Amino acid sequence: MARGLNKVMLIGHLGSDPERRETASGQTVVNFNLATSEGYKDSTGNFQERTEWHRIVAWGKLADICSQYLKKGRQVYIEGRLQTRSWDDAKTGEKKYTTEIVCSDMQMLGGRDSGGGMGGDSYSQERPSYSRQPKQESSSGDYGNRPASSGAQEFEKDDLPF
Repeated sequence: MARGLNKVMLIGHLGSDPERRETASGQTVVNFNLATSEGYKDSTGNFQERTEWHRIVAWGKLADICSQYLKKGRQVYIEGRLQTRSWDDAKTGEKKYTTEIVCSDMQMLGGRDSGGGMGGDSYSQERPSYSRQPKQESSSGDYGNRPASSGAQEFEKDDLPF
């Protein structure tokens, strides 16, 4: 029987520069907010936009990379899991809660200086190498080493991954 699935995937823009700290044990942690927006038409037919804000936390080497490369306004893809923490407020004594996304993968989107376009810088908490190469997926063959043809690229039926 499956134990459950806790997975979050977001594409959004940073609301502020990441805050970098170190724990008492010396582990690096970074926190930042990510905004995701969606557009919809209301009952009168007018276009509306709704923005959600997400708390993101990254640990270790991934935290170092986030603090070094991410800046306010930068578009980024985040993958991780939801986690809820609680603590007692020192002033009022009441119990407080927060839900955040613990980041395991991060990919910067857009150009180096701006938030537009598509980039390929990908970083992961699980992978030991923090290469700047985009992820390559293949099911049965090596699709990444094929020579590019001039003009439109032609694919054989067997070459398509779906």
